[in-house]
Amino acid sequence: MALSSGERVRAAVAALMQLAGETQGDLATALGVSQAQVSRRQSGTAAWPLDDCDRVAAHYAIDVLDLLAGPTRACEGLSPTRRRSAQRQ
Repeated sequence: MALSSGERVRAAVAALMQLAGETQGDLATALGVSQAQVSRRQSGTAAWPLDDCDRVAAHYAIDVLDLLAGPTRACEGLSPTRRRSAQRQ
C-alpha cells in the first residue's frame, strides 16, 4: 500500500532530522514553532501545513518537491555538509 502525502512528509522529516542529527526541538526552533507542534505533526495528530513544508525544505536546503516525495528523495537532496558526522552519532 502506498503512503499518503502526510505519511510521506512525516517520514521525510524524520529521516532528515536523523541524518542531520537534529531533534524535534532543533527543527522547531528553526521553524519558529514549538517542539510540541513538531511532535503533533510528526505523530500525525496534526498535518504539516504547506508553508511549513516550504520552511522545512529551506532549512535542509532541499527542494520542497523532494520533501513531498518522501524520505529517500529528501535524504538524497541533503548536502553532505548538513549530515551529522560519525563523531556526533
